[in-house]
Amino acid sequence: MSALYIMVPAAMILVALAIKVFFWAVDNGQYEDLDSPAHSILFDDEDPMHTAAQQKNTDEHEQRDD
Repeated sequence: MSALYIMVPAAMILVALAIKVFFWAVDNGQYEDLDSPAHSILFDDEDPMHTAAQQKNTDEHEQRDD
């Protein structure tokens, strides 16, 4: 029974800490864009129609011009 006097407040502190961390993550934008990482794995970086590949090709052409 005496263990409950320690475990219940400890559990309440852990729950409060978890809630605080969750709201910190939401405020800092951790959950803003959940779809892009899932979709980006589907695209090949070498695909010329993909925007990342277009940016990479543009950078390569600029380096060759120098």
